[in-house]
Amino acid sequence: MPRILLLEDDTEIRLGLEQHLRREGFSLIPVGTGRDALLALNASGPKLDAALLDLSLPDMDGLDVLRAIRTHPTLRALPVLLVTARSEEIDRVLGLELGADDYISKPFSARELAARLRAILRRSSPFEGTERAPQLSFGPIAVDLDMHTARVDGQLVELTRREFELLAYFLANPRRVLTREKILQQVWGLEYLGESRTIDAHVRRVRAKIGEAAAEFIETVVGVGYRLGGPAGS
Repeated sequence: MPRILLLEDDTEIRLGLEQHLRREGFSLIPVGTGRDALLALNASGPKLDAALLDLSLPDMDGLDVLRAIRTHPTLRALPVLLVTARSEEIDRVLGLELGADDYISKPFSARELAARLRAILRRSSPFEGTERAPQLSFGPIAVDLDMHTARVDGQLVELTRREFELLAYFLANPRRVLTREKILQQVWGLEYLGESRTIDAHVRRVRAKIGEAAAEFIETVVGVGYRLGGPAGS
């Protein structure tokens, strides 16, 4: 039974979500403030499978909780779904830039919420239908699928689980143009209901983490998607 941290400050909404998600087969740790969420993460973090975070909180911004997760030594790969009533696109984009796996805007149906949670919990390989090698490399970039490590010029690069899967998918498909739809299906899972901007945010973070020289190998194909190619002129 997947164990989910549920952070929602509205008591009525939180109780409703608890009831529905438990019927859907989830185990919940419900909290109503950012402070309680941080305490729960420190106490139960290793046992969690995902976090469902409301952004509008009485004591702090939900993005601060997300930042705490992404900088935590053992929780930084925890799947996170943001819940927001904010209409501004910048808030959603910032959440994705900070490492959220997906977001859902209020109002939403409980059925859609459960589907999105299942989508981010998918642990299926991004190499569906192919036999994958334990190690993949292209130019200065290399990943070890068994050890779940990424290196650039031999130096370790810290990536979240989703960032690692995205980079590995690029390495498994060198010089192929990968549409955003294909990337969503293979890396996020066939049940994913989000938007293509999720990919763009994750690609920006991967590029930033692997460094400028290596980032040149991940090319943007305008209006289509991305391709693992090479620096200009190569």
